[in-house]
Amino acid sequence: MLLLLASLAFVQYVRTSSSDQNPYLMTDYSRLHPVKVERVLQGEAEAQLIGLVKDAKAKGLKLSIAGQRHSQGGHTYYKDAVVVDMTSYNQVLSVDPEAKRIVVQAGATWEDVQKAVNPYGLSVKTMQSLNVFTIGGSISINAHGRDIRNGSLIKSVESFRLLTAGGDIIQVSRTENAELFPLALGGYGLFGIILDVTLILTEDEVYRESTVLMNLEEYSDYFQNEVLPNPDIRLHIARISVAEDSYFKEAFSKNYTVDRSLKLSDHNKLKSNDNWVAPGKLLFNINRSTDWGKNAQWNLQKHFFVEQSDKIVSRNNAMRAASAFMEYSQPGANDLLQEYFIPLPQFDAFVQRLGAIVKEEDMNLLNITIRYVNKDDEAVLSYAKQDMLALVCLFHAPLSKAGQQRMKQGVERIINEVIASEGSYYLPYIAYPTLEQFRNVYPGYEYFFAKKKDYDPDELFMNYFYEQYGG
Repeated sequence: MLLLLASLAFVQYVRTSSSDQNPYLMTDYSRLHPVKVERVLQGEAEAQLIGLVKDAKAKGLKLSIAGQRHSQGGHTYYKDAVVVDMTSYNQVLSVDPEAKRIVVQAGATWEDVQKAVNPYGLSVKTMQSLNVFTIGGSISINAHGRDIRNGSLIKSVESFRLLTAGGDIIQVSRTENAELFPLALGGYGLFGIILDVTLILTEDEVYRESTVLMNLEEYSDYFQNEVLPNPDIRLHIARISVAEDSYFKEAFSKNYTVDRSLKLSDHNKLKSNDNWVAPGKLLFNINRSTDWGKNAQWNLQKHFFVEQSDKIVSRNNAMRAASAFMEYSQPGANDLLQEYFIPLPQFDAFVQRLGAIVKEEDMNLLNITIRYVNKDDEAVLSYAKQDMLALVCLFHAPLSKAGQQRMKQGVERIINEVIASEGSYYLPYIAYPTLEQFRNVYPGYEYFFAKKKDYDPDELFMNYFYEQYGG
């Protein structure tokens, strides 16, 4: 049976690996709005990047900065711009185990960081669930993840070096050029090229992974009364059912609790979590197209995560979630992320309204996970105005004009409920929200865009997020 599933998944992969994009145009993970760019240039050396900035400024060109290009709202490219691909600027420069610090170039991935720090019994404080993204990209969106104690990524950054629009390299920290620190972190590449970053590390630990199935209406109380007060629960994630048979009625919570009786050395070998990619790819594709597939996906998750819980895992391995099974490239449609942050007291009411809107607008919701983010007072465009529960929603939507208009209509309705709940939404994704909604959710926008003009008066660093909301 597994062999059959694997074979079918391979056929499906071959069938859907074609592209609906013009090879002479550039886009991002969304595959929306492809445009012609001046050229794509690989970042290779400091002097080269300085020369590029000065040359672009002299010629009146625009620069866009790209990593893995998983942002979905045009943050990493712009029409007729020079796109600076930083993925080749990826060296680990130093590790200081005693100080618990690492210095890495912006194009290095979280996997590169994990490989560098794992031998010292160290780990990152915050990162996304996947370790394939670049450090520069992650801090440019002020990412968050499964850690419920250390907040968004800005709290893990000690300093970084920034190549400015004037062609100068400056050190930025909470004490040096401090005004730029909360602007460039969560600044979507609009204040300069981040060259390298000093990250604050924490101890690697051994966790006992446990999963609890519950009614969705029980989740908020469970999280507030059993998860948050327990300091030994370091990581947490939950999932909500989008299956027809239990739609927005069931949820399961996965906790990672420190087990001090276990030796780290017995469990700290870095492992790949992309096993069973082929059958998983097939099942997730069925999830996209049928109610039966959504039921099967949810029941399989319950079996593996709930009935087979009590897994032992190191912190570094817990932060290496599988992702390849979700890859999708079929022409005409795509999987598109949206994310909503809701204060704990408003969570129960909001999540029910969310489920109702998704049904009413006939939005194809594939997966929804819950994270927790501590209040962030630093980043100017902070999404965590207070302690928040984040709802990470993966939708499947047509890329056609009509399909995208329907998607935009549904998202705008959801954002209105977010605003009514005193919440926020995440900016790295497709810019469906209106200008009015953006300004309502991000009241720091005026200061942010005014400072953008102060530091980059010629708007050398450019992307579509800036054009839509601030240009």
